[in-house]
Amino acid sequence: MFKRWLGLGRIGGFGVLLCCCLGLVYILACRPAVGPNPQALLWAGGANSREGYMALLQEREDSHRHYINSLTKQIAQLKDALQERTQQLQESLERAKTKGVLPLGLESLHKAPEQNDLKEFFRSQLNQAEVSAGLKFSSEYAVIPFDTFTLHRVYQLETGLTRHPEERPVRKDRRDELLTTLETALHILNGPQQHSDITAGKRTYAPSDFLQGLTRTERDRGTVYEMLFKGGGVHDYTRLVFFRPFGPMMKVKSERVDTANLLINIILPLSKRADAFRQFMGTFRKVCINQDNVVHLTVVYFGRDQIDQVKAILDRTTRETRFRNFTLIQMNEEFSRGRGLEVGARAWKRSQNALLFFCDVDILFTPDFLTSCRLNAEPGKKVYYPVLFSQYNPSLIYSNLTQPPPIEQQLVIQKDTGFWRDFGFGMTCQYRSDFLNIGGFDRSIKGWGLEDVHLYRKYLHSKLMVIRSPSRGLFHFWHEKHCADELTPDKYKMCMQTKAMSEASHGRLGELFFKQQIEDHLRAQNQRS
Repeated sequence: MFKRWLGLGRIGGFGVLLCCCLGLVYILACRPAVGPNPQALLWAGGANSREGYMALLQEREDSHRHYINSLTKQIAQLKDALQERTQQLQESLERAKTKGVLPLGLESLHKAPEQNDLKEFFRSQLNQAEVSAGLKFSSEYAVIPFDTFTLHRVYQLETGLTRHPEERPVRKDRRDELLTTLETALHILNGPQQHSDITAGKRTYAPSDFLQGLTRTERDRGTVYEMLFKGGGVHDYTRLVFFRPFGPMMKVKSERVDTANLLINIILPLSKRADAFRQFMGTFRKVCINQDNVVHLTVVYFGRDQIDQVKAILDRTTRETRFRNFTLIQMNEEFSRGRGLEVGARAWKRSQNALLFFCDVDILFTPDFLTSCRLNAEPGKKVYYPVLFSQYNPSLIYSNLTQPPPIEQQLVIQKDTGFWRDFGFGMTCQYRSDFLNIGGFDRSIKGWGLEDVHLYRKYLHSKLMVIRSPSRGLFHFWHEKHCADELTPDKYKMCMQTKAMSEASHGRLGELFFKQQIEDHLRAQNQRS
């Protein structure tokens, strides 16, 4: 009996000794490195002080919090994707049972079940995208440029003149996209199953270690992200590449839209400028009366100067075309575009809800634009804010000709003839009910500018969808712009910026600016020959 207890005691003692040895090994393995770690030296007092340990614990806590948030989001995304995929398969199988055939996308169920795996589809998307290897392109214009992003900013290439070369992402989905990508990268770097070739230093990565990333989207395949992190040494870096594949095309809805009897009420604020109004009515005749004929024109005129000429133009149009869908409202007050549009919208007395097109006298539109106006605006759901093409100064564009060509021949969308006026929000199609429900224009604004921006922001803050896109059927004629001295400094600056951008392209302005040097060079070349 005593020998038995003695044997058990020896075994227990050996076990205790083994536990002590393992504990000692664990302490030695987990002891903070005493080498010249740049991250540890950032903390006051060094890595062995209480502050250093607290800072290290805080960093570990932040990393684990990012890790948990990343896992939570990924789990939620996987649940949503699984639920959506399951619902799609169930609906497809139900349709297959009723028709006796397999639906589109499930033909290979009986032939090759392994091809139905979602991972195989994502891998095929990855293999087709320009991620691991380059693709051959026919010209330099076919290359899709990357956006560069850091922890706080995105640097992007855009064709618009007013695009900022760098910006903080203002769209929540864009911010969430980049934040999720960063959290995924930190999860991989700090996760328990991280790869050995990027964990040699066994350091903990934090958001501050992220240097910069590259991203671009191939619209038929997916989005690629390439992210660069600081490594353990000065010249040591860690690079991760991610790919977010796009899924198959999914039908949302199919509907028939009849626009034959959908009337558009064109509202035109005006003050003086009878010659410009005469030109506008020429376009109105060709497009609205001779071709479309389902429109109404509301002219809100400010002041009394040239009002007789405006009335004469409308009377002549009525006599010659028998078109009577005109409304002329005279305002004996200072010109305000927002005030004029507000009065014109509220002047509609008919029972049906009207589709309004807020227009200017320097605008030319085509029948295709009127169709887009009808299709892209829907009461209670959508408002249409087209980006029009603004013409440059014809005297500068066609300076090599004796006189500019006819207006119809000037309607060419090229970089030397004009630019997309993406900073303007004055031309818009929206229903009268939506305009009134949103509160209309800010009536305190006088003169030029800002009232259309305020209305646009109201819609952005509402639940209505804003359709913003370039329109190939909406043009802005060039005209001499005068910035009044009574404008406030911010409005005057905006007016002068618009005036400068509306003269000619950068290349043409450069030719004019360096005209003397170009002529001197040409003269010298002729003398040499």
